[in-house]
Order: sequence, then structure tokens, then C-alpha cells
Amino acid sequence: MTAVFTPSLFDGADLVPGRPGDVSWSGAHRTQLDERSWVDVVPGWLPGAESWFSHLSHEVPWQQRRRRMFEQEIVEPRLTSGWALADAPAPSDELAAHLVERYDVAFDRVSANFYRDGTDSVAWHGDRVRFTHPSPVVAIVSLGAPRRFGLRPVGPAGASGRRGGGTRWLTVCGGDLLVMGGRCQHEWQHTVPKEPGAGPRISVTFRHSDPGPVAARSERAREIPAWALR
Repeated sequence: MTAVFTPSLFDGADLVPGRPGDVSWSGAHRTQLDERSWVDVVPGWLPGAESWFSHLSHEVPWQQRRRRMFEQEIVEPRLTSGWALADAPAPSDELAAHLVERYDVAFDRVSANFYRDGTDSVAWHGDRVRFTHPSPVVAIVSLGAPRRFGLRPVGPAGASGRRGGGTRWLTVCGGDLLVMGGRCQHEWQHTVPKEPGAGPRISVTFRHSDPGPVAARSERAREIPAWALR
């Protein structure tokens, strides 16, 4: 399956850091990847996204991480940064509030990847929140140039498999929102592959520390909710 979305039309609506334009859920579409995993895509969710891209690209203290892979150290082919929500660049807190209202989870962590051109990428993976969350919700705001975003099912041991169907490809554009939920981080992997000729793109990702929904949390009850174990 391939879903391609045209670039968002900003009509002069600038996003001033700290004063976001109203988000729009009007084009929201959910794809049920299998019986336990889903992905939402909302084209043009964030008006004025170009201004936020410009602000982040110039003001964030980007880093290029090194990591061990197959007994050798590699340099990640992208720049990264991350914050607690309270320290994240404006208007992250207001955008997180929109996401909390929609998905009923307490988004409190923000990270960003800067794909400087088509040679930057991220390999197939599941986010680390899968180690602590049975059903995490991960929300990604795309800024800048369009890029392909792939999803593929994995087998029980984490190897690529065919359960639930084959690889799905989406194209996300500046201002689009992509949200993965259910068992997506456990049973599917995602990637942003290299793409010759692609322009610069920033992805801003919102995650939550508490595994339960906002409505179920209290000071006395911290158990994993029953809905997350299904």
C-alpha cells in the first residue's frame, strides 16, 4: 500500500515559536496495520510548519551521535536532539496538549531528528519505549521536505516477517502528523530510508513516560491498565 500526500498549503499562516496556529484534524485517516497495531496520518496538521522548521534548524544545538553496531562504532546519518517537554522548544508544550486531548496519554518527552538531505536516514527499528510500554503512542510532526516513511511487520524474534502483510510506505510532508499506536512499536518496525535528491527535513517526536492513559492515572493506582494488555 502506498499513501502519498501533497505538501501542505500554508496560505501565509506563519507559526511563531510559542504561538502555534490551530492544528487541524480534518484530514485524519487511520490505517489498521493488523488486529493490534495502527497508524494515523493527518495531512497539514500544523499550519505554518515552515517557520518552525526554520527556527529549529538554526536554533537547536544539534548533535551527531555515535553508537556500537555489529562490534564497530558508527556515526548516525542524521543529527539529533531531545528534551523533557518542559524544556523543549516552543510551541512543543501546546502541540503536546493537542495530542494529549486526542490520544489520552501524557506526552512528556520530545526528540528531533534533522535529515539534512537525502543521504541522511534512519534504519529499520522499533522505538525503545517498547521495553517499558505495552502499547505506546508515538506522535511525529514532519517539517520541511517530503520523505518516505516505511512500516514492516516483524516476526516473534524481531526478524522481518510477513505477519499482517508486507511493507507499507507513506510519504509525509511539511506540517503532516503521523502517529503510531497499539502494538506498533513491538510488532512493526519503521524507517526513513535514504532518498537521492531529497531536501532537508526535521521530524519532531512526542513520547510518553507513563504507560497508561491520562484518564486512568491517579496517585493511588499505577498498574498497567487492562486495555493495554489486550
